Amino acid sequence: MTTSQRGTLAAAMLGSAIVFLDGTFVYLALQRIGTELPATILGRLEGQTYITSGYLATLAAFLVLAGALGDVYGRRRIFIIGLVGFGITSVLCGLAPNMELLVLGRLLQGVAGALLVPGSLSIITNTFEGPARARAFGLWAAATSALATLGPPIGGVLVEVAGWRSLFLINVPLVVLAVWFTTRYMVESRSADASRQFDWLGAIVAVIAIGGLAFGATRGYESQWTDRVAFTALGLGAVALVAFPILMARSKHPLVPLSLFRIRPFSTINLSTVLIYGVLYTNSGYQALFLQGPLGYSPLGAALIGLPTGILLTFLSTRVGTLSGRYGVRPFLVAGPLVMAVGLLWWLTVPATSHGWNANLANAASLAPPVDALIGPLPGVLLFGLGLSLLVAPLTTGLMNSVPVRNAGLASAINNSLSRIGQPILAALVFIVMSGSFYAALARDVPGTDPNSAEIRAAYQALNPPPKDAPAALVDATRNASTDAFHLAVVVGAGLLVAGAGVNLVGLRKREAGQA
Repeated sequence: MTTSQRGTLAAAMLGSAIVFLDGTFVYLALQRIGTELPATILGRLEGQTYITSGYLATLAAFLVLAGALGDVYGRRRIFIIGLVGFGITSVLCGLAPNMELLVLGRLLQGVAGALLVPGSLSIITNTFEGPARARAFGLWAAATSALATLGPPIGGVLVEVAGWRSLFLINVPLVVLAVWFTTRYMVESRSADASRQFDWLGAIVAVIAIGGLAFGATRGYESQWTDRVAFTALGLGAVALVAFPILMARSKHPLVPLSLFRIRPFSTINLSTVLIYGVLYTNSGYQALFLQGPLGYSPLGAALIGLPTGILLTFLSTRVGTLSGRYGVRPFLVAGPLVMAVGLLWWLTVPATSHGWNANLANAASLAPPVDALIGPLPGVLLFGLGLSLLVAPLTTGLMNSVPVRNAGLASAINNSLSRIGQPILAALVFIVMSGSFYAALARDVPGTDPNSAEIRAAYQALNPPPKDAPAALVDATRNASTDAFHLAVVVGAGLLVAGAGVNLVGLRKREAGQA
């Protein structure tokens, strides 16, 4: 690897990392933001919701546009614009005097982030070839995983020591470093045969389609499908999604050439991405609820349970990326989801009576978990992390190798968009399944209880610790019902992972090393 390649890879890693870190950081500060920032137009709770869902929606909405812009007008140029934009919007968020300006900053920050995510992968694709490309994607996965693993603990310390504004302002030195690497080492690249007649109409329709679906699904899930805005956004997104391929078929210079989807490995990997990554993010949310609810884990204890996954990703991704460049990606894209599914199913062995790891920094003695609490979830966590480590770098390698380099930015953007749409949609479906299981179990164990009563809501939302005035039988029934609902979600998730492995098994063929 040359000095120029190392510098380019460092810039791509930093560009991706600041987007990923910002997604994990902000959740840690929502409570303090809600209490410290005045809100005049938006309510506090609504503002907190838009700080997260608004950012994710604009990030998803502009990915395809950003990928196409990089392929046409220069990947290095668009990448630098994204970095500078992310730095400016980070300052805007960090200095926001009220909730409304913070939400505006987050919306614009999502747009800037969209310029970075597909750009980083397309830049790596253009810089490396063959097995070296697979190794580079492994290094990229390892670095971003390490930062994602260290992000929450570091963010927690920053919030405690320097306040929530520091979570945004910390992006500025990272952006400056990334710009330095980019301007010093990265060479410009663009699609040689790209038309200068950019399809702006197609871009607008794509933004409405992806943004509407992503925001609607996320907003609906967060509001438990009681918000009309969510259904309106979903409707607009669905109409635009139907119109988009028709528009692309009729356009002389389409934003997204439909011929890309006739490439078998590209379509296969995108379909499996929706299934697998939807389970990945959905499971992490419901697992946290299960740990902190029925099992009684503290927030820190629940966070520490997930550390092995990040550690395995950090140390195995580079090696797995190298191996996939040598032997091809198909074995890894089949084995990875299957191992993840086994890891998920292990959670079926963890009952509601399992002792929690009540990690609490104020009580060092509590950092030593009971043996059954450690052994209970640990094998499942390790298997899930191992499977994910087998998956991430090969999936990226297979995706980027499946299309011509001239379409690298667009291919990365499409894959990221589909994964971000799939996450809230699958989460909503799993939520419906879990809710039905929860209330059915309560009706069975506590006949005659109103599932919408204040008692049920209190017991469900405060199992750790349970309300002092709640009847013991009701608390036990709620804990068991919550555990049954989580176990059902685990089975659904494992089934989707197996389906993703099956898609890769059938859709991918054995090809030369490093190819899908």
